[in-house]
Amino acid sequence: MQPQKTVISETALLAIANQIITEHEDFIHGMRADSVVQKGDILVFKGEFFLAEDGTPTGKTMAVFNMFKLLAQQLSGTYQLS
Repeated sequence: MQPQKTVISETALLAIANQIITEHEDFIHGMRADSVVQKGDILVFKGEFFLAEDGTPTGKTMAVFNMFKLLAQQLSGTYQLS
């Protein structure tokens, strides 16, 4: 049996996610989650990916991708968007 998830607003969940980001050892200045959507049981976080002017990834892009993946793994089992 799956544990009961807490129903939460997007605003409240983004506050939790951005606190996790800023406290994480891999935090990069400017890294933040700007939106979140529910895709089935998974929370998908979006924000600045630090792309180059031509749209190609930069050295920071993978760090942001990994942070959003970490948020999905940590928070999807606990929260569900209202």
